Amino acid sequence: MPRDAWVRMIRQKYRLLDTTLNERARRHWAATEALACGYGGITIVTEATGLAHNTIRAGISELHAQTYGDEKPLSEGRIRRAGGGRKKLTEKDPTLLSDLDKLVDPLTRGDPESDLRWTSKSMGKIAEALQAQQHTVSPDTVGRLLQTQGYSLQSNRKRFEGKQHPDRDGQFRHIAATVKDCHERHQPVISVDTKKKELIGNFKNGGREVERKGSPMEVNVYDFVDKELGKAIPYGVYDILQNEGWVSVGIDHDTAQFAVASIRTWWEKMGKSRYPEAKELLITADGGGSNGRRCKLWKVELQKLADELHLTIRVCHFPPGTSKWNKIEHRMFSFISKNWRGKPLLDRATVINLIAKTRTKAGLRIDAGLDTNTYRTKIKVPDTEMKKLNLHLEEFHGEWNYRLEPRG
Repeated sequence: MPRDAWVRMIRQKYRLLDTTLNERARRHWAATEALACGYGGITIVTEATGLAHNTIRAGISELHAQTYGDEKPLSEGRIRRAGGGRKKLTEKDPTLLSDLDKLVDPLTRGDPESDLRWTSKSMGKIAEALQAQQHTVSPDTVGRLLQTQGYSLQSNRKRFEGKQHPDRDGQFRHIAATVKDCHERHQPVISVDTKKKELIGNFKNGGREVERKGSPMEVNVYDFVDKELGKAIPYGVYDILQNEGWVSVGIDHDTAQFAVASIRTWWEKMGKSRYPEAKELLITADGGGSNGRRCKLWKVELQKLADELHLTIRVCHFPPGTSKWNKIEHRMFSFISKNWRGKPLLDRATVINLIAKTRTKAGLRIDAGLDTNTYRTKIKVPDTEMKKLNLHLEEFHGEWNYRLEPRG
Protein backbone atom coordinates (compact mmCIF):
# COMPACT_ATOMS: atom_id res chain seq x y z
CA MET A 1 0.00 0.00 0.00
CA PRO A 2 1.38 3.45 -0.82
CA ARG A 3 2.66 5.52 2.11
CA ASP A 4 0.02 8.28 1.67
CA ALA A 5 -2.73 5.66 1.75
CA TRP A 6 -1.37 4.33 5.06
CA VAL A 7 -1.34 7.84 6.52
CA ARG A 8 -4.93 8.55 5.44
CA MET A 9 -6.24 5.25 6.75
CA ILE A 10 -4.50 5.51 10.13
CA ARG A 11 -5.56 9.15 10.52
CA GLN A 12 -9.20 8.19 9.93
CA LYS A 13 -8.96 5.37 12.48
CA TYR A 14 -7.35 7.68 15.02
CA ARG A 15 -10.12 10.27 14.71
CA LEU A 16 -12.70 7.59 15.46
CA LEU A 17 -10.81 5.97 18.35
CA ASP A 18 -9.01 8.88 20.02
CA THR A 19 -11.74 9.87 22.50
CA THR A 20 -12.30 6.27 23.62
CA LEU A 21 -8.65 5.33 24.30
CA ASN A 22 -6.73 5.97 27.48
CA GLU A 23 -3.02 6.69 27.39
CA ARG A 24 -1.88 3.03 27.57
CA ALA A 25 -4.43 1.79 25.01
CA ARG A 26 -3.55 4.63 22.62
CA ARG A 27 0.14 3.74 22.90
CA HIS A 28 -0.50 0.06 22.18
CA TRP A 29 -2.87 0.78 19.27
CA ALA A 30 -0.30 3.11 17.66
CA ALA A 31 2.40 0.46 18.12
CA THR A 32 0.19 -2.16 16.45
CA GLU A 33 -0.41 0.11 13.44
CA ALA A 34 3.29 0.91 13.17
CA LEU A 35 4.19 -2.80 13.14
CA ALA A 36 1.51 -3.45 10.50
CA CYS A 37 3.02 -0.79 8.25
CA GLY A 38 6.43 -2.45 8.32
CA TYR A 39 9.60 -0.44 7.60
CA GLY A 40 9.04 3.26 8.43
CA GLY A 41 5.82 2.48 10.27
CA ILE A 42 6.68 4.63 13.29
CA THR A 43 7.14 7.70 11.07
CA ILE A 44 3.87 7.00 9.22
CA VAL A 45 1.87 6.70 12.50
CA THR A 46 3.52 9.85 13.88
CA GLU A 47 2.53 11.79 10.76
CA ALA A 48 -1.06 10.47 10.92
CA THR A 49 -1.67 10.94 14.67
CA GLY A 50 0.85 13.47 15.95
CA LEU A 51 2.06 11.00 18.61
CA ALA A 52 5.77 11.17 19.43
CA HIS A 53 8.24 8.57 18.13
CA ASN A 54 9.23 7.68 21.70
CA THR A 55 5.61 7.02 22.64
CA ILE A 56 5.16 4.58 19.77
CA ARG A 57 8.50 2.89 20.50
CA ALA A 58 7.46 2.50 24.16
CA GLY A 59 4.24 0.87 22.99
CA ILE A 60 6.15 -1.56 20.77
CA SER A 61 8.45 -2.49 23.67
CA GLU A 62 5.47 -3.12 25.95
CA LEU A 63 3.78 -5.31 23.30
CA HIS A 64 6.97 -7.38 22.92
CA ALA A 65 7.26 -7.70 26.69
CA GLN A 66 3.65 -8.90 26.91
CA THR A 67 4.23 -11.39 24.09
CA TYR A 68 7.33 -12.95 25.64
CA GLY A 69 6.19 -12.62 29.27
CA ASP A 70 8.90 -10.17 30.30
CA GLU A 71 6.54 -7.35 31.33
CA LYS A 72 5.73 -6.94 35.02
CA PRO A 73 1.98 -6.35 35.60
CA LEU A 74 0.90 -2.78 36.46
CA SER A 75 -0.85 -1.93 39.71
CA GLU A 76 -4.64 -1.84 39.53
CA GLY A 77 -5.96 1.36 38.00
CA ARG A 78 -2.61 2.48 36.56
CA ILE A 79 -1.90 3.04 32.85
CA ARG A 80 1.86 3.57 33.21
CA ARG A 81 4.54 2.48 35.66
CA ALA A 82 5.26 4.62 38.71
CA GLY A 83 7.61 7.42 37.80
CA GLY A 84 6.74 7.30 34.13
CA GLY A 85 6.17 10.45 32.10
CA ARG A 86 7.71 13.89 32.33
CA LYS A 87 8.29 15.17 35.84
CA LYS A 88 6.38 18.23 36.97
CA LEU A 89 8.26 21.50 36.88
CA THR A 90 7.62 21.99 40.60
CA GLU A 91 9.33 18.63 41.29
CA LYS A 92 12.41 19.57 39.30
CA ASP A 93 12.41 23.09 40.81
CA PRO A 94 11.25 22.71 44.45
CA THR A 95 11.60 26.42 45.37
CA LEU A 96 9.55 27.66 42.41
CA LEU A 97 6.16 27.82 44.16
CA SER A 98 7.49 29.53 47.29
CA ASP A 99 9.35 32.15 45.23
CA LEU A 100 6.24 32.70 43.10
CA ASP A 101 4.11 33.21 46.22
CA LYS A 102 6.56 35.78 47.58
CA LEU A 103 6.45 37.74 44.34
CA VAL A 104 2.67 37.80 44.02
CA ASP A 105 2.05 38.81 47.62
CA PRO A 106 5.27 40.57 48.68
CA LEU A 107 3.74 42.61 51.49
CA THR A 108 2.78 39.64 53.68
CA ARG A 109 4.91 36.71 52.49
CA GLY A 110 8.11 38.10 51.05
CA ASP A 111 10.21 41.20 50.69
CA PRO A 112 8.08 44.34 51.27
CA GLU A 113 10.42 46.22 48.93
CA SER A 114 10.00 43.75 46.05
CA ASP A 115 10.01 45.44 42.63
CA LEU A 116 6.70 43.79 41.76
CA ARG A 117 5.02 45.55 44.66
CA TRP A 118 5.26 48.78 42.69
CA THR A 119 4.31 47.45 39.24
CA SER A 120 1.37 45.77 37.55
CA LYS A 121 1.65 42.06 38.30
CA SER A 122 1.20 40.63 34.80
CA MET A 123 2.18 37.05 33.88
CA GLY A 124 5.06 38.36 31.76
CA LYS A 125 6.54 40.48 34.55
CA ILE A 126 6.20 37.69 37.10
CA ALA A 127 7.91 35.29 34.69
CA GLU A 128 10.76 37.79 34.17
CA ALA A 129 11.19 38.17 37.94
CA LEU A 130 11.33 34.38 38.39
CA GLN A 131 13.80 34.01 35.53
CA ALA A 132 16.03 36.55 37.28
CA GLN A 133 16.01 34.11 40.23
CA GLN A 134 17.26 31.31 37.92
CA HIS A 135 13.85 29.65 37.45
CA THR A 136 13.02 28.37 33.94
CA VAL A 137 9.39 29.43 33.41
CA SER A 138 7.25 31.08 30.74
CA PRO A 139 4.28 33.45 31.23
CA ASP A 140 1.89 30.58 30.36
CA THR A 141 3.49 28.37 33.00
CA VAL A 142 3.17 31.16 35.55
CA GLY A 143 -0.53 31.43 34.73
CA ARG A 144 -1.09 27.69 35.25
CA LEU A 145 0.84 27.67 38.54
CA LEU A 146 -1.07 30.67 39.87
CA GLN A 147 -4.36 28.98 39.02
CA THR A 148 -3.38 25.86 40.97
CA GLN A 149 -2.46 28.10 43.93
CA GLY A 150 -5.88 29.77 43.97
CA TYR A 151 -4.95 33.04 42.25
CA SER A 152 -6.90 34.66 39.41
CA LEU A 153 -7.07 38.01 37.64
CA GLN A 154 -8.94 40.43 39.92
CA SER A 155 -10.07 44.01 39.61
CA ASN A 156 -10.51 46.47 42.47
CA ARG A 157 -13.82 46.23 44.30
CA LYS A 158 -15.40 49.31 45.86
CA ARG A 159 -16.31 48.41 49.42
CA PHE A 160 -14.85 50.70 52.07
CA GLU A 161 -16.30 54.18 52.53
CA GLY A 162 -14.79 55.06 55.87
CA LYS A 163 -14.99 54.06 59.49
CA GLN A 164 -18.21 52.26 60.40
CA HIS A 165 -20.41 54.10 62.89
CA PRO A 166 -21.50 52.01 65.91
CA ASP A 167 -25.16 52.98 65.33
CA ARG A 168 -25.08 52.22 61.62
CA ASP A 169 -27.46 49.26 61.83
CA GLY A 170 -29.67 51.13 64.26
CA GLN A 171 -30.05 53.99 61.76
CA PHE A 172 -30.89 51.53 58.99
CA ARG A 173 -33.63 50.05 61.15
CA HIS A 174 -34.89 53.54 62.00
CA ILE A 175 -35.05 54.53 58.32
CA ALA A 176 -36.84 51.29 57.41
CA ALA A 177 -39.42 51.78 60.17
CA THR A 178 -39.99 55.42 59.21
CA VAL A 179 -40.42 54.58 55.52
CA LYS A 180 -42.85 51.78 56.37
CA ASP A 181 -44.88 54.09 58.59
CA CYS A 182 -45.18 56.69 55.82
CA HIS A 183 -46.18 54.09 53.24
CA GLU A 184 -48.90 52.73 55.50
CA ARG A 185 -50.28 56.26 55.87
CA HIS A 186 -49.90 56.92 52.11
CA GLN A 187 -47.44 59.76 52.67
CA PRO A 188 -44.74 60.33 50.02
CA VAL A 189 -41.19 59.05 50.53
CA ILE A 190 -38.39 60.18 48.23
CA SER A 191 -34.71 59.29 47.92
CA VAL A 192 -32.51 62.14 46.69
CA ASP A 193 -28.92 62.54 45.51
CA THR A 194 -26.70 64.18 42.90
CA LYS A 195 -25.47 61.94 40.10
CA LYS A 196 -21.91 62.26 38.81
CA LYS A 197 -21.31 65.40 36.75
CA GLU A 198 -21.06 64.69 33.02
CA LEU A 199 -19.16 66.52 30.28
CA ILE A 200 -21.41 67.80 27.51
CA GLY A 201 -20.00 67.52 24.00
CA ASN A 202 -18.56 64.95 21.62
CA PHE A 203 -16.67 63.10 24.35
CA LYS A 204 -16.15 59.38 24.96
CA ASN A 205 -18.79 57.82 27.20
CA GLY A 206 -18.07 54.51 28.90
CA GLY A 207 -19.70 51.30 27.66
CA ARG A 208 -20.47 49.80 24.25
CA GLU A 209 -23.49 49.55 21.98
CA VAL A 210 -24.25 47.84 18.68
CA GLU A 211 -22.90 49.62 15.59
CA ARG A 212 -22.14 48.46 12.06
CA LYS A 213 -18.89 46.50 12.10
CA GLY A 214 -15.84 48.71 11.56
CA SER A 215 -17.85 51.91 12.03
CA PRO A 216 -17.42 53.02 15.66
CA MET A 217 -18.71 56.45 16.67
CA GLU A 218 -15.78 58.85 16.61
CA VAL A 219 -15.33 61.29 19.50
CA ASN A 220 -12.79 63.86 20.68
CA VAL A 221 -9.40 62.55 21.72
CA TYR A 222 -9.12 64.88 24.73
CA ASP A 223 -11.79 65.52 27.36
CA PHE A 224 -11.34 69.28 27.75
CA VAL A 225 -14.45 71.02 29.03
CA ASP A 226 -16.38 72.85 26.32
CA LYS A 227 -16.71 76.42 27.67
CA GLU A 228 -20.07 76.94 25.98
CA LEU A 229 -21.68 73.60 26.83
CA GLY A 230 -19.99 73.03 30.19
CA LYS A 231 -21.11 70.14 32.39
CA ALA A 232 -24.45 68.56 33.24
CA ILE A 233 -25.31 68.24 36.94
CA PRO A 234 -28.15 65.70 37.35
CA TYR A 235 -29.97 65.90 40.70
CA GLY A 236 -32.41 63.04 41.12
CA VAL A 237 -35.59 62.60 43.14
CA TYR A 238 -36.82 58.99 43.34
CA ASP A 239 -40.34 58.18 44.56
CA ILE A 240 -39.86 54.84 46.33
CA LEU A 241 -43.57 53.93 46.47
CA GLN A 242 -44.41 54.82 42.85
CA ASN A 243 -41.08 53.62 41.34
CA GLU A 244 -40.71 56.80 39.36
CA GLY A 245 -38.40 59.76 39.48
CA TRP A 246 -37.50 63.22 38.38
CA VAL A 247 -34.07 64.52 37.38
CA SER A 248 -33.25 68.22 37.25
CA VAL A 249 -30.19 68.76 35.06
CA GLY A 250 -28.35 71.81 36.33
CA ILE A 251 -25.70 73.76 34.44
CA ASP A 252 -24.24 75.91 37.24
CA HIS A 253 -23.34 74.58 40.72
CA ASP A 254 -24.51 71.72 42.91
CA THR A 255 -25.70 73.64 45.95
CA ALA A 256 -28.38 73.16 48.61
CA GLN A 257 -30.56 75.68 46.78
CA PHE A 258 -30.28 73.60 43.60
CA ALA A 259 -31.12 70.41 45.53
CA VAL A 260 -34.26 71.85 47.12
CA ALA A 261 -35.29 73.49 43.83
CA SER A 262 -35.14 70.00 42.26
CA ILE A 263 -37.39 68.60 45.01
CA ARG A 264 -39.80 71.51 44.48
CA THR A 265 -39.89 70.76 40.73
CA TRP A 266 -40.58 67.07 41.44
CA TRP A 267 -43.50 68.03 43.65
CA GLU A 268 -44.98 70.31 41.00
CA LYS A 269 -44.44 67.83 38.14
CA MET A 270 -45.23 64.53 39.88
CA GLY A 271 -45.72 64.55 43.64
CA LYS A 272 -48.69 66.90 43.94
CA SER A 273 -50.88 64.82 41.61
CA ARG A 274 -49.76 61.52 43.17
CA TYR A 275 -50.36 62.60 46.78
CA PRO A 276 -53.17 65.19 46.86
CA GLU A 277 -53.91 64.42 50.54
CA ALA A 278 -50.29 64.49 51.70
CA LYS A 279 -49.56 66.09 55.08
CA GLU A 280 -45.85 65.35 55.21
CA LEU A 281 -42.92 64.41 53.00
CA LEU A 282 -40.12 62.05 54.03
CA ILE A 283 -36.70 62.55 52.42
CA THR A 284 -33.91 59.95 52.67
CA ALA A 285 -30.52 61.35 51.72
CA ASP A 286 -26.78 60.89 52.07
CA GLY A 287 -24.95 62.60 54.89
CA GLY A 288 -22.84 64.85 52.68
CA GLY A 289 -22.90 67.03 49.59
CA SER A 290 -25.54 69.62 48.76
CA ASN A 291 -28.08 67.75 50.94
CA GLY A 292 -25.65 66.98 53.77
CA ARG A 293 -26.64 66.77 57.42
CA ARG A 294 -24.18 69.54 58.38
CA CYS A 295 -25.30 71.91 55.61
CA LYS A 296 -27.20 74.81 57.22
CA LEU A 297 -28.41 76.12 53.86
CA TRP A 298 -30.05 72.73 53.17
CA LYS A 299 -32.20 73.11 56.28
CA VAL A 300 -32.98 76.75 55.54
CA GLU A 301 -34.16 75.92 52.01
CA LEU A 302 -36.21 72.94 53.25
CA GLN A 303 -37.92 75.23 55.75
CA LYS A 304 -38.90 77.55 52.91
CA LEU A 305 -40.26 74.57 50.98
CA ALA A 306 -42.25 73.36 54.00
CA ASP A 307 -43.76 76.83 54.40
CA GLU A 308 -44.57 77.05 50.70
CA LEU A 309 -46.18 73.60 50.39
CA HIS A 310 -47.71 73.52 53.89
CA LEU A 311 -46.10 70.12 54.44
CA THR A 312 -44.10 68.72 57.32
CA ILE A 313 -40.76 67.71 55.84
CA ARG A 314 -38.98 64.85 57.60
CA VAL A 315 -35.38 63.96 56.78
CA CYS A 316 -33.45 60.75 57.49
CA HIS A 317 -29.76 60.76 56.57
CA PHE A 318 -27.81 57.59 55.94
CA PRO A 319 -24.95 57.12 58.42
CA PRO A 320 -21.34 57.83 57.37
CA GLY A 321 -19.85 55.40 54.87
CA THR A 322 -23.15 54.03 53.55
CA SER A 323 -24.04 56.28 50.62
CA LYS A 324 -24.34 53.29 48.25
CA TRP A 325 -27.34 52.07 50.24
CA ASN A 326 -29.39 55.03 49.12
CA LYS A 327 -32.29 53.66 47.01
CA ILE A 328 -31.81 56.16 44.20
CA GLU A 329 -28.31 54.82 43.49
CA HIS A 330 -29.30 51.31 42.43
CA ARG A 331 -32.97 51.84 41.52
CA MET A 332 -32.63 54.89 39.26
CA PHE A 333 -29.10 56.22 38.62
CA SER A 334 -27.74 52.79 37.62
CA PHE A 335 -30.37 52.46 34.88
CA ILE A 336 -29.70 55.97 33.57
CA SER A 337 -26.01 55.05 33.23
CA LYS A 338 -26.93 51.87 31.34
CA ASN A 339 -29.27 53.76 29.04
CA TRP A 340 -26.65 56.25 27.85
CA ARG A 341 -23.61 53.96 27.85
CA GLY A 342 -21.51 54.30 24.73
CA LYS A 343 -23.37 57.46 23.62
CA PRO A 344 -21.63 60.85 23.59
CA LEU A 345 -23.69 63.46 25.45
CA LEU A 346 -23.52 65.89 22.55
CA ASP A 347 -25.73 68.63 24.01
CA ARG A 348 -28.13 69.36 26.85
CA ALA A 349 -31.13 68.08 24.89
CA THR A 350 -29.38 64.73 24.47
CA VAL A 351 -28.83 64.48 28.22
CA ILE A 352 -32.48 65.28 28.97
CA ASN A 353 -33.83 62.84 26.37
CA LEU A 354 -31.60 59.95 27.40
CA ILE A 355 -32.62 60.37 31.04
CA ALA A 356 -36.32 60.74 30.22
CA LYS A 357 -36.32 57.64 27.97
CA THR A 358 -34.95 55.40 30.70
CA ARG A 359 -37.35 52.53 31.44
CA THR A 360 -37.08 49.11 33.11
CA LYS A 361 -39.07 45.88 33.08
CA ALA A 362 -40.00 46.58 36.70
CA GLY A 363 -41.91 49.68 35.56
CA LEU A 364 -39.46 52.47 36.40
CA ARG A 365 -40.44 55.77 34.75
CA ILE A 366 -38.26 58.87 34.77
CA ASP A 367 -38.87 62.40 33.60
CA ALA A 368 -36.28 65.14 33.36
CA GLY A 369 -35.89 68.85 32.75
CA LEU A 370 -33.19 71.48 32.41
CA ASP A 371 -32.52 73.88 35.27
CA THR A 372 -30.85 76.97 33.75
CA ASN A 373 -30.77 78.97 37.00
CA THR A 374 -27.51 80.09 38.56
CA TYR A 375 -26.75 79.19 42.17
CA ARG A 376 -24.31 81.15 44.25
CA THR A 377 -21.77 79.19 46.25
CA LYS A 378 -20.29 79.79 49.72
CA ILE A 379 -23.47 81.29 51.17
CA LYS A 380 -23.05 81.67 54.92
CA VAL A 381 -26.10 81.12 57.11
CA PRO A 382 -25.96 83.07 60.40
CA ASP A 383 -27.06 81.48 63.66
CA THR A 384 -29.91 83.97 63.91
CA GLU A 385 -31.36 82.51 60.69
CA MET A 386 -31.07 78.98 62.08
CA LYS A 387 -32.96 79.97 65.24
CA LYS A 388 -35.94 81.01 63.12
CA LEU A 389 -36.36 77.49 61.75
CA ASN A 390 -39.23 75.36 63.02
CA LEU A 391 -36.75 72.51 63.37
CA HIS A 392 -37.35 69.47 65.59
CA LEU A 393 -34.64 66.90 66.24
CA GLU A 394 -35.63 63.31 66.95
CA GLU A 395 -34.44 61.52 70.08
CA PHE A 396 -32.44 58.94 68.10
CA HIS A 397 -29.52 60.78 66.47
CA GLY A 398 -31.14 64.16 65.92
CA GLU A 399 -28.26 65.13 63.65
CA TRP A 400 -29.45 62.41 61.24
CA ASN A 401 -33.19 62.49 61.85
CA TYR A 402 -35.20 65.69 62.06
CA ARG A 403 -38.32 67.41 60.76
CA LEU A 404 -39.24 70.91 59.67
CA GLU A 405 -42.80 72.05 60.40
CA PRO A 406 -44.46 74.78 58.33
CA ARG A 407 -44.29 78.19 60.05
CA GLY A 408 -47.44 80.22 60.59
